[in-house]
Amino acid sequence: MSPAIVADVLTMILCTAVLIQSVRMMRSLRTVKDGALTQVVDALEKATGQARIVLSDMKKTLATDCAQHARVVEQARMLCDELSVMTGIADSACERIVTAVGLANGQRNATAFDDEAPAEDPVAAQAAA
Repeated sequence: MSPAIVADVLTMILCTAVLIQSVRMMRSLRTVKDGALTQVVDALEKATGQARIVLSDMKKTLATDCAQHARVVEQARMLCDELSVMTGIADSACERIVTAVGLANGQRNATAFDDEAPAEDPVAAQAAA
């Protein structure tokens, strides 16, 4: 066989393959055009509608819940401030109590020390007067 005949045979095989592939592609395009594309678009439209509904519900929920949580957080901050003030008052009262107890113990110890001291001789005390 001559190279020209081999080239012609190969060209015919390639042309046949191109024709077969073209027919398959035309069928696929016709199928997409007839129904598959509209079904895909309808499904996307439905999904988009559902997503919008969910997003609007989420916005409503966040608007109400976030406002409520903000109020709760503000109340908690106010309570924290009040508790800080009350803790400060309790600390100062505790310090005053500890100081008063210390003074009372000191006076009691001084009184006990005076009671334990030897008594003066009453006769000597009258003589000195």
